[in-house]
Amino acid sequence: MSFSDDLVQWYQNNKRQLPWRDTHDAYVIWLSEIILQQTRVEQGLPYFYRFLEKYPDVSSFAAASEDDILKLWQGLGYYSRGRNMLKTARMVQETYGSIFPEAYNQLIKLKGIGEYTASAIASFAANEPKAVVDGNVYRVLARYFGVSEPINSPKGIKTFQLIANELLNQQNPGLHNQAMMEFGAMLCKPKNPACNICPVREGCYALANNAVNLLPVKLNKIKIRERYFNYFLVADENSLVMNRRGDKDIWANMYDLPLIETATLLPPEALLAHPQLSALFGGDIKIDEIFPVRKHILTHQRLFIRFIRLKKQPIQLKEEWFNTDINNLKKLALPKVIFIFLENIFNL
Repeated sequence: MSFSDDLVQWYQNNKRQLPWRDTHDAYVIWLSEIILQQTRVEQGLPYFYRFLEKYPDVSSFAAASEDDILKLWQGLGYYSRGRNMLKTARMVQETYGSIFPEAYNQLIKLKGIGEYTASAIASFAANEPKAVVDGNVYRVLARYFGVSEPINSPKGIKTFQLIANELLNQQNPGLHNQAMMEFGAMLCKPKNPACNICPVREGCYALANNAVNLLPVKLNKIKIRERYFNYFLVADENSLVMNRRGDKDIWANMYDLPLIETATLLPPEALLAHPQLSALFGGDIKIDEIFPVRKHILTHQRLFIRFIRLKKQPIQLKEEWFNTDINNLKKLALPKVIFIFLENIFNL
Protein backbone atom coordinates (compact mmCIF):
# COMPACT_ATOMS: atom_id res chain seq x y z
CA MET A 1 0.00 0.00 0.00
CA SER A 2 0.99 3.65 -0.44
CA PHE A 3 1.91 6.05 2.35
CA SER A 4 -1.54 7.65 2.07
CA ASP A 5 -3.33 4.28 2.12
CA ASP A 6 -1.45 3.19 5.24
CA LEU A 7 -2.38 6.36 7.11
CA VAL A 8 -6.01 6.25 5.98
CA GLN A 9 -6.32 2.65 7.16
CA TRP A 10 -4.79 3.61 10.52
CA TYR A 11 -7.13 6.61 10.75
CA GLN A 12 -10.26 4.61 10.08
CA ASN A 13 -9.34 2.18 12.85
CA ASN A 14 -8.12 4.71 15.41
CA LYS A 15 -9.66 8.14 14.82
CA ARG A 16 -11.26 10.10 17.63
CA GLN A 17 -15.01 10.59 17.41
CA LEU A 18 -15.30 14.34 17.02
CA PRO A 19 -18.54 16.12 16.09
CA TRP A 20 -17.23 17.99 13.05
CA ARG A 21 -16.18 14.69 11.46
CA ASP A 22 -19.80 13.62 11.09
CA THR A 23 -20.79 16.49 8.81
CA HIS A 24 -20.03 18.11 5.47
CA ASP A 25 -21.56 21.40 6.64
CA ALA A 26 -18.94 24.04 5.80
CA TYR A 27 -20.21 26.34 8.57
CA VAL A 28 -19.75 23.69 11.28
CA ILE A 29 -16.31 22.75 9.91
CA TRP A 30 -15.32 26.44 9.84
CA LEU A 31 -16.37 26.82 13.49
CA SER A 32 -14.24 23.86 14.52
CA GLU A 33 -11.21 24.88 12.48
CA ILE A 34 -11.06 28.45 13.80
CA ILE A 35 -11.79 27.51 17.42
CA LEU A 36 -9.12 24.79 17.39
CA GLN A 37 -6.37 26.94 15.87
CA GLN A 38 -3.44 26.83 18.32
CA THR A 39 -5.78 25.14 20.81
CA ARG A 40 -5.90 21.59 22.11
CA VAL A 41 -9.02 19.61 21.23
CA GLU A 42 -9.82 19.01 24.92
CA GLN A 43 -9.78 22.76 25.56
CA GLY A 44 -11.56 23.80 22.38
CA LEU A 45 -14.35 21.20 22.32
CA PRO A 46 -16.55 22.85 25.01
CA TYR A 47 -16.24 26.18 23.17
CA PHE A 48 -17.24 24.50 19.90
CA TYR A 49 -20.37 23.07 21.50
CA ARG A 50 -21.28 26.40 23.12
CA PHE A 51 -20.85 28.35 19.88
CA LEU A 52 -22.80 25.80 17.84
CA GLU A 53 -25.64 25.77 20.36
CA LYS A 54 -25.94 29.56 20.52
CA TYR A 55 -25.22 30.16 16.82
CA PRO A 56 -26.43 27.11 14.86
CA ASP A 57 -26.04 28.83 11.49
CA VAL A 58 -24.32 31.75 9.79
CA SER A 59 -27.32 34.06 10.12
CA SER A 60 -27.46 33.75 13.91
CA PHE A 61 -23.69 34.25 14.16
CA ALA A 62 -23.81 37.33 11.92
CA ALA A 63 -26.55 38.84 14.08
CA ALA A 64 -24.45 38.62 17.26
CA SER A 65 -22.67 41.62 18.75
CA GLU A 66 -18.92 41.69 19.17
CA ASP A 67 -19.41 41.73 22.95
CA ASP A 68 -21.48 38.53 22.70
CA ILE A 69 -18.77 36.76 20.68
CA LEU A 70 -15.91 37.90 22.91
CA LYS A 71 -17.78 36.90 26.06
CA LEU A 72 -18.40 33.40 24.68
CA TRP A 73 -14.75 33.28 23.58
CA GLN A 74 -13.48 34.26 27.07
CA GLY A 75 -10.56 32.11 28.22
CA LEU A 76 -9.73 30.69 24.79
CA GLY A 77 -7.10 33.30 23.94
CA TYR A 78 -6.20 34.83 20.56
CA TYR A 79 -9.34 36.97 20.71
CA SER A 80 -8.78 38.33 17.20
CA ARG A 81 -10.03 34.96 15.96
CA GLY A 82 -13.45 35.64 17.46
CA ARG A 83 -13.61 39.16 16.02
CA ASN A 84 -12.58 37.86 12.58
CA MET A 85 -15.23 35.13 12.78
CA LEU A 86 -17.91 37.77 13.24
CA LYS A 87 -16.62 39.68 10.20
CA THR A 88 -16.60 36.46 8.19
CA ALA A 89 -20.14 35.52 9.20
CA ARG A 90 -21.41 38.95 8.19
CA MET A 91 -19.54 38.76 4.89
CA VAL A 92 -21.06 35.33 4.17
CA GLN A 93 -24.49 36.71 5.08
CA GLU A 94 -24.13 39.59 2.64
CA THR A 95 -22.18 37.95 -0.20
CA TYR A 96 -23.39 34.36 -0.23
CA GLY A 97 -26.92 34.67 1.10
CA SER A 98 -26.10 32.99 4.43
CA ILE A 99 -24.79 29.86 2.68
CA PHE A 100 -21.26 29.18 3.85
CA PRO A 101 -19.04 28.66 0.78
CA GLU A 102 -17.27 25.34 0.16
CA ALA A 103 -14.92 26.30 -2.67
CA TYR A 104 -11.31 27.15 -1.85
CA ASN A 105 -11.30 30.21 -4.14
CA GLN A 106 -14.24 31.69 -2.23
CA LEU A 107 -13.08 30.67 1.24
CA ILE A 108 -9.62 32.18 0.84
CA LYS A 109 -11.18 35.64 0.44
CA LEU A 110 -12.91 35.55 3.83
CA LYS A 111 -11.52 37.30 6.91
CA GLY A 112 -9.31 35.14 9.11
CA ILE A 113 -9.17 32.25 6.62
CA GLY A 114 -5.73 31.45 5.23
CA GLU A 115 -4.49 28.71 2.93
CA TYR A 116 -4.62 26.00 5.59
CA THR A 117 -8.17 26.74 6.76
CA ALA A 118 -9.49 27.22 3.22
CA SER A 119 -7.96 23.91 2.16
CA ALA A 120 -9.36 22.11 5.21
CA ILE A 121 -12.92 23.36 4.75
CA ALA A 122 -12.90 22.78 0.98
CA SER A 123 -11.58 19.22 1.29
CA PHE A 124 -13.72 18.20 4.29
CA ALA A 125 -16.97 19.80 3.07
CA ALA A 126 -16.74 19.32 -0.70
CA ASN A 127 -13.85 16.84 -1.19
CA GLU A 128 -11.95 19.47 -3.17
CA PRO A 129 -8.39 18.21 -3.81
CA LYS A 130 -6.51 20.68 -1.63
CA ALA A 131 -3.68 19.39 0.57
CA VAL A 132 -3.83 20.61 4.18
CA VAL A 133 -0.56 21.49 5.89
CA ASP A 134 -0.86 22.30 9.60
CA GLY A 135 1.61 21.81 12.46
CA ASN A 136 0.82 18.11 12.68
CA VAL A 137 1.32 17.58 8.95
CA TYR A 138 4.61 19.52 8.98
CA ARG A 139 5.89 17.20 11.68
CA VAL A 140 4.84 14.00 9.90
CA LEU A 141 6.35 15.07 6.58
CA ALA A 142 9.57 16.38 8.13
CA ARG A 143 10.20 13.15 10.03
CA TYR A 144 9.10 10.66 7.39
CA PHE A 145 10.92 12.28 4.47
CA GLY A 146 13.82 13.75 6.46
CA VAL A 147 13.18 17.37 5.50
CA SER A 148 15.44 19.70 7.50
CA GLU A 149 14.26 22.92 5.88
CA PRO A 150 12.72 25.12 8.61
CA ILE A 151 8.94 24.83 8.52
CA ASN A 152 8.51 28.58 9.07
CA SER A 153 10.93 29.74 6.38
CA PRO A 154 9.61 30.79 2.93
CA LYS A 155 11.50 27.95 1.25
CA GLY A 156 10.34 25.46 3.89
CA ILE A 157 6.69 26.43 3.55
CA LYS A 158 6.90 25.97 -0.22
CA THR A 159 8.78 22.67 0.08
CA PHE A 160 6.31 21.10 2.50
CA GLN A 161 3.31 22.24 0.48
CA LEU A 162 4.79 20.63 -2.64
CA ILE A 163 5.34 17.33 -0.80
CA ALA A 164 1.81 17.45 0.63
CA ASN A 165 0.38 18.13 -2.83
CA GLU A 166 2.24 15.16 -4.32
CA LEU A 167 1.04 12.81 -1.57
CA LEU A 168 -2.60 13.93 -1.72
CA ASN A 169 -5.11 11.23 -2.58
CA GLN A 170 -7.00 12.93 -5.40
CA GLN A 171 -10.03 10.65 -5.06
CA ASN A 172 -10.45 11.09 -1.29
CA PRO A 173 -8.62 14.31 -0.35
CA GLY A 174 -10.80 15.00 2.71
CA LEU A 175 -10.17 11.57 4.18
CA HIS A 176 -6.46 11.79 3.37
CA ASN A 177 -6.14 15.20 5.05
CA GLN A 178 -8.01 14.04 8.15
CA ALA A 179 -5.74 11.00 8.38
CA MET A 180 -2.56 13.07 8.09
CA MET A 181 -3.67 15.53 10.75
CA GLU A 182 -4.94 12.87 13.16
CA PHE A 183 -1.80 10.79 12.74
CA GLY A 184 0.34 13.79 13.69
CA ALA A 185 -1.89 14.63 16.65
CA MET A 186 -2.21 11.13 18.06
CA LEU A 187 0.85 9.11 17.04
CA CYS A 188 3.61 11.27 15.54
CA LYS A 189 3.45 13.69 18.47
CA PRO A 190 6.01 16.44 19.19
CA LYS A 191 7.28 14.59 22.27
CA ASN A 192 7.33 10.85 22.89
CA PRO A 193 5.86 9.79 19.53
CA ALA A 194 4.60 6.20 19.39
CA CYS A 195 7.15 5.01 16.86
CA ASN A 196 6.84 1.39 18.05
CA ILE A 197 3.26 1.14 16.71
CA CYS A 198 3.61 3.51 13.75
CA PRO A 199 2.10 2.00 10.57
CA VAL A 200 4.73 3.66 8.34
CA ARG A 201 7.74 3.23 10.60
CA GLU A 202 9.64 1.09 8.06
CA GLY A 203 10.01 4.02 5.67
CA CYS A 204 10.56 6.79 8.22
CA TYR A 205 13.83 8.71 7.73
CA ALA A 206 13.83 10.18 11.25
CA LEU A 207 13.41 6.79 12.95
CA ALA A 208 16.10 5.16 10.82
CA ASN A 209 18.55 8.00 11.44
CA ASN A 210 17.84 8.71 15.12
CA ALA A 211 16.46 12.13 14.20
CA VAL A 212 12.93 11.94 15.59
CA ASN A 213 13.64 14.60 18.22
CA LEU A 214 15.49 16.80 15.72
CA LEU A 215 12.68 17.21 13.20
CA PRO A 216 10.91 19.36 12.24
CA VAL A 217 13.24 22.35 12.32
CA LYS A 218 11.74 25.72 13.20
CA LEU A 219 13.39 29.12 13.19
CA ASN A 220 12.99 30.96 16.47
CA LYS A 221 11.63 34.30 15.30
CA ILE A 222 9.47 35.18 18.27
CA LYS A 223 10.66 38.14 20.32
CA ILE A 224 9.02 38.23 23.71
CA ARG A 225 7.95 41.67 24.92
CA GLU A 226 7.64 42.19 28.67
CA ARG A 227 4.95 44.56 29.93
CA TYR A 228 3.99 45.71 33.42
CA PHE A 229 0.29 46.35 34.10
CA ASN A 230 -0.93 48.04 37.29
CA TYR A 231 -4.69 47.61 37.59
CA PHE A 232 -6.74 49.65 40.05
CA LEU A 233 -9.85 48.30 41.71
CA VAL A 234 -12.27 51.04 42.72
CA ALA A 235 -15.32 49.32 44.16
CA ASP A 236 -17.84 49.05 46.95
CA GLU A 237 -20.09 46.14 47.85
CA ASN A 238 -22.38 46.78 44.87
CA SER A 239 -20.43 48.28 41.97
CA LEU A 240 -16.99 48.93 40.52
CA VAL A 241 -15.28 51.06 37.88
CA MET A 242 -14.52 49.26 34.62
CA ASN A 243 -12.54 50.26 31.54
CA ARG A 244 -13.40 49.59 27.88
CA ARG A 245 -10.19 48.80 25.99
CA GLY A 246 -9.41 50.27 22.60
CA ASP A 247 -8.99 48.33 19.37
CA LYS A 248 -5.23 48.71 18.83
CA ASP A 249 -3.73 46.46 21.51
CA ILE A 250 -4.19 43.05 23.11
CA TRP A 251 -7.72 42.22 24.31
CA ALA A 252 -9.13 44.73 21.81
CA ASN A 253 -12.60 46.05 22.68
CA MET A 254 -12.80 43.91 25.83
CA TYR A 255 -13.22 45.14 29.40
CA ASP A 256 -10.69 45.47 32.20
CA LEU A 257 -9.94 47.86 35.08
CA PRO A 258 -8.35 51.33 35.09
CA LEU A 259 -4.70 50.77 34.20
CA ILE A 260 -1.27 52.30 34.37
CA GLU A 261 1.37 50.54 32.29
CA THR A 262 4.94 51.09 33.43
CA ALA A 263 8.31 50.29 31.85
CA THR A 264 9.37 48.18 34.84
CA LEU A 265 7.76 46.72 37.93
CA LEU A 266 7.73 49.73 40.24
CA PRO A 267 7.79 49.38 44.03
CA PRO A 268 4.54 50.57 45.66
CA GLU A 269 5.97 53.90 46.83
CA ALA A 270 7.19 54.72 43.30
CA LEU A 271 3.83 53.74 41.86
CA LEU A 272 2.08 56.05 44.35
CA ALA A 273 4.29 58.90 43.16
CA HIS A 274 3.64 58.15 39.48
CA PRO A 275 2.18 61.26 37.78
CA GLN A 276 -0.40 59.17 35.90
CA LEU A 277 -1.94 58.05 39.18
CA SER A 278 -2.98 61.52 40.28
CA ALA A 279 -4.01 62.31 36.71
CA LEU A 280 -6.38 59.34 36.80
CA PHE A 281 -7.74 59.53 40.33
CA GLY A 282 -6.94 62.98 41.70
CA GLY A 283 -4.56 63.94 44.46
CA ASP A 284 -5.98 62.26 47.55
CA ILE A 285 -5.24 58.59 46.79
CA LYS A 286 -5.43 55.93 49.48
CA ILE A 287 -4.44 52.33 48.81
CA ASP A 288 -6.45 49.69 50.60
CA GLU A 289 -4.58 46.56 49.42
CA ILE A 290 -1.85 45.54 46.96
CA PHE A 291 -2.11 42.00 45.62
CA PRO A 292 0.85 39.83 44.58
CA VAL A 293 2.14 40.21 41.03
CA ARG A 294 0.77 37.65 38.56
CA LYS A 295 2.56 36.56 35.40
CA HIS A 296 0.37 36.06 32.35
CA ILE A 297 1.91 34.55 29.21
CA LEU A 298 0.75 35.45 25.71
CA THR A 299 2.31 34.29 22.43
CA HIS A 300 4.56 37.31 21.95
CA GLN A 301 4.21 39.01 25.31
CA ARG A 302 4.87 38.32 28.96
CA LEU A 303 2.63 40.37 31.23
CA PHE A 304 3.37 41.15 34.87
CA ILE A 305 0.05 42.14 36.40
CA ARG A 306 -0.51 43.75 39.78
CA PHE A 307 -3.92 44.59 41.19
CA ILE A 308 -4.25 47.50 43.62
CA ARG A 309 -7.46 48.10 45.53
CA LEU A 310 -8.06 51.80 46.23
CA LYS A 311 -10.21 53.11 49.04
CA LYS A 312 -13.58 54.05 47.55
CA GLN A 313 -13.78 57.77 46.87
CA PRO A 314 -15.57 59.99 44.35
CA ILE A 315 -13.63 60.06 41.08
CA GLN A 316 -14.10 61.71 37.71
CA LEU A 317 -14.82 58.94 35.22
CA LYS A 318 -12.66 59.01 32.10
CA GLU A 319 -14.28 58.68 28.68
CA GLU A 320 -13.62 54.93 28.49
CA TRP A 321 -14.58 54.21 32.13
CA PHE A 322 -17.99 53.32 33.48
CA ASN A 323 -19.59 52.10 36.69
CA THR A 324 -21.18 48.68 36.58
CA ASP A 325 -23.06 46.52 39.02
CA ILE A 326 -21.01 43.59 40.29
CA ASN A 327 -23.78 41.26 39.14
CA ASN A 328 -23.13 42.38 35.55
CA LEU A 329 -19.52 41.20 35.49
CA LYS A 330 -20.44 37.77 34.18
CA LYS A 331 -22.03 39.42 31.14
CA LEU A 332 -18.92 41.37 30.14
CA ALA A 333 -16.15 40.07 27.88
CA LEU A 334 -13.17 40.13 30.24
CA PRO A 335 -9.64 38.81 29.69
CA LYS A 336 -9.32 35.61 31.68
CA VAL A 337 -6.76 37.00 34.13
CA ILE A 338 -9.08 39.92 34.96
CA PHE A 339 -12.13 37.69 35.31
CA ILE A 340 -10.36 35.27 37.66
CA PHE A 341 -9.25 38.12 39.91
CA LEU A 342 -12.72 39.66 40.08
CA GLU A 343 -14.32 36.26 40.48
CA ASN A 344 -12.23 35.66 43.60
CA ILE A 345 -12.76 39.15 44.99
CA PHE A 346 -16.54 39.20 44.60
CA ASN A 347 -17.29 35.46 44.80
CA LEU A 348 -18.94 35.46 41.39
